[in-house]
Amino acid sequence: MAVVESLSRVGGVSSAWIGGAGVTLLGGLSVVAVIAGLSKVLVISWVAFAAMAGAAVFGRRAAETASARGLVWGYGLASGAMITSAAVFLVPQAVGYDPRVGGFGVAAGVLAGFGAHTIGHRLTHIETPFDTTAAEITVHALAAGAIIGLVYATLPDLGLLLGLAIVSHKGPAGYAAARRLAHNDKPVSVLLLSAAGVGITAIPAATLPIPEIPVLNAAIFGFASGVFLHVAMDFLPECEAGTEVGEVAALSGAAHDRLDRFRVHAVASTALGGIVVFLAWGLLAV
Repeated sequence: MAVVESLSRVGGVSSAWIGGAGVTLLGGLSVVAVIAGLSKVLVISWVAFAAMAGAAVFGRRAAETASARGLVWGYGLASGAMITSAAVFLVPQAVGYDPRVGGFGVAAGVLAGFGAHTIGHRLTHIETPFDTTAAEITVHALAAGAIIGLVYATLPDLGLLLGLAIVSHKGPAGYAAARRLAHNDKPVSVLLLSAAGVGITAIPAATLPIPEIPVLNAAIFGFASGVFLHVAMDFLPECEAGTEVGEVAALSGAAHDRLDRFRVHAVASTALGGIVVFLAWGLLAV
């Protein structure tokens, strides 16, 4: 409730209602997840919600004094963890079911992710009655949740580490989106729907009966691998003038010569994100 109240101070009544509806729907679906025994998907859904909603609070507060270094580390850790997780846990599954179909699935996922991102970004330049930033991030969350649900429906024995690493980008995404919305004097509470988006589609998708067909499973895991790899690469921190990191650096009074220093942080953060997943895998595998 504290998160809802904190976010709602910025938004109007309509955005608060939209966010509240998302949280309520996630709560109802959580009951379904408990009954169906989908404990892993349930945990992933709520971790994604807490990460994005919690980070959005800080993003709203940092609208005027955002830290470029913090943004680099948030993006870097998340992208490093996602790239490592997709490469280690999803790609081998896809190839194991069927190498060629799995490979085509990976390619299709990367291309589909790029296409969706490009078209979604184009919408931000079109005058619409709704906030395009919130709409774009919500659609992304719903799509990611559906894929996560299908992956866990196909192979329920997958560990929590995969799902948690995949949704690790929700924190920096919520921070950046909230900072952008608050900076433009737009309501932030609508991001509660985005935060709940993963669970809203992941839980129903995880209940679907997926037949044990190797070609189908290869396509599912391959496509999931490609989508998440695209998202992870899209989150790689770009320390260039004109990028989000560059804009935040300029707002905080950082000159362009500091971008070179941020590039070092970008490399270190992405490497650390991958190492964390490796260490966690090693500990859980023992």
